[in-house]
Amino acid sequence: MPYLPGAFRFAGVAVLWLGIGFSGLMLYYAGTLPDTSGLMAETRGAGITILDVRGRVVATRGASAEPFVQAEDLPPHVSAAVLAIEDRRFYRHFGLDFIGLARAMVANVRAGRVVQGGSTITQQLAKNLFLTPERTFRRKVQETMLALWLEARFSKNEILTLYLNRVYFGGGAYGIEAAAQRYFGVDAGRLTLNQAAMLAGLLKAPSRYSPASNPEAAAVRMQVVLRAMVDAGFLDPDAQALSESAPAAYTLATATDGAGYFVDWLMDRLPAYIGGTDGNLVVETTLDLDVQDAAERALAESLDAQGASRDVHQGAAVVFDLAGGVTAMVGGRSYADSQFNRATQARRQPGSAFKPFVYLAALEAGYRPDSIVLDETVEVDGWAPENYSREHEGFMQLGEAFSASVNTVAVRLIENVGPENVSRTARRMGITTPLDEFPSLALGAVEVSPFELTSAYVPLANGGAGVIPHAIARIRTADGRVLFERTGSGPGRVIAARATADLVSMMTVAIASGTGRRAYLADRPSAGKTGTSQDFRDAWFVGFTGDYVAGVWLGNDDNSPMARVTGGTLPAQTWALLMRDAHRGLPPRALAGRLPVRAPEIERGSLAEAFLGYELELSPN
Repeated sequence: MPYLPGAFRFAGVAVLWLGIGFSGLMLYYAGTLPDTSGLMAETRGAGITILDVRGRVVATRGASAEPFVQAEDLPPHVSAAVLAIEDRRFYRHFGLDFIGLARAMVANVRAGRVVQGGSTITQQLAKNLFLTPERTFRRKVQETMLALWLEARFSKNEILTLYLNRVYFGGGAYGIEAAAQRYFGVDAGRLTLNQAAMLAGLLKAPSRYSPASNPEAAAVRMQVVLRAMVDAGFLDPDAQALSESAPAAYTLATATDGAGYFVDWLMDRLPAYIGGTDGNLVVETTLDLDVQDAAERALAESLDAQGASRDVHQGAAVVFDLAGGVTAMVGGRSYADSQFNRATQARRQPGSAFKPFVYLAALEAGYRPDSIVLDETVEVDGWAPENYSREHEGFMQLGEAFSASVNTVAVRLIENVGPENVSRTARRMGITTPLDEFPSLALGAVEVSPFELTSAYVPLANGGAGVIPHAIARIRTADGRVLFERTGSGPGRVIAARATADLVSMMTVAIASGTGRRAYLADRPSAGKTGTSQDFRDAWFVGFTGDYVAGVWLGNDDNSPMARVTGGTLPAQTWALLMRDAHRGLPPRALAGRLPVRAPEIERGSLAEAFLGYELELSPN
């Protein structure tokens, strides 16, 4: 050093200290690296098989606890598709690909946006296995060090095997085997070229390119992968052209088109029942695929036939058994187009479909179906609600007012019994949404979900017993060990027998000759109520038979008005379609609290039928 000029001496010292500092920094980050000892352990999340009430498979979710699939045991086009779109220089770099990074930078600059990434498969594996998605300098250094460690520790085929078995393909599928089963219903070893290309295309954005939710985007992305395979020399152009002419067919991951709404809703609640587990599980549910199919077809047929002409583009339907078990759930017109579950997540005004709780509070306060009430203009603190017909009938019986859905009478009732009593009655029946205790509550000035409103009708259908809405009957391991089994029945009686019978009688007339007559079922007793919100933004029909309680909502996601669709028109018709199909093969069953009319000569829908011809069938509960 004494023989070097001062500048060279300083530079040498600086380089020495930089080297020491860099080594120290690397040692520090090496000390913060996560534990890699369990890398080769074949741990997966639980594979979940969901069964309907008859033991039929509704769907499978999660990763299957199967042994790793070795990359060399897969068809060659599987690895080729992944490498072509994710890391075509995989076998020629040491974990970091500076050539690929430079190529990606040039492509991004030319496009003016990020169109290519520079991370290698080894880096992606390091990030996915050990690191969080945060974008910090520390995480990038750790990713780089882990990638180099992986390359030093494992062969290229072992790294590719780890990647294919650990990477996320969307839809709850981790690994190539789970993805092949999830999207195509085949083993990974039987994937076709098109299927492999579609799965490889998912890796960039699993939700955006999912064939389940966006089949058009998935098909376009598949073609991008096929062209990348040609560009990389992995595929002959003639084979590409042949493949593009026969795109991969997505296999539904659920037994019906719309069962995905139910499955997603169920999966969100499942952890509360079982916590964490590594084994495969079987979940036995209350869903009935026959009823589910009936609900899906009824909603689709109604919207296909009249949706465009009536400016109604969405809908939801939910069906319960009389114990509160979910028998069917349809959260929208198409699960493939939108996974937003309008049955459980949409909050809409029920309009007159809320009136049963008002009338129930009145019946419990001493009113009877033949009580005389007044239909004339009413004003409360400057608010003067109108009837749908804009006309008034004067004095009438309570049952007549309910059947015709007279707004002024409902407002007078809530004024007489008190909004707080109506609110308490609704909560007792199962409404959990906080309710503003104002007179406007009588006309459904509150937002509820179709699921919540329909479940609150169940006590009317079963004779007055409160229920806890549920869908899980039993959860067991694949070898039969029971982890959970439903044994509770609910809170017991929530409505007096007399009030139940009186209200069900009025609801029977409403469906026979009142606003809900388009929902009338000729072959079995039924009861229900229509609902329409202001400016025709929401239209409902909720009703029940001796077997099922079903609710139908129609409207638009943007809350725009429909073309004068009321609850008594398209929703009532949809409800009737659903229930006729759902009851196929079931014998007629009497409504709880009611016996069939004795005198066959009484005209259907008359007041005599409603209030004179029925006897009470008191429940022992």
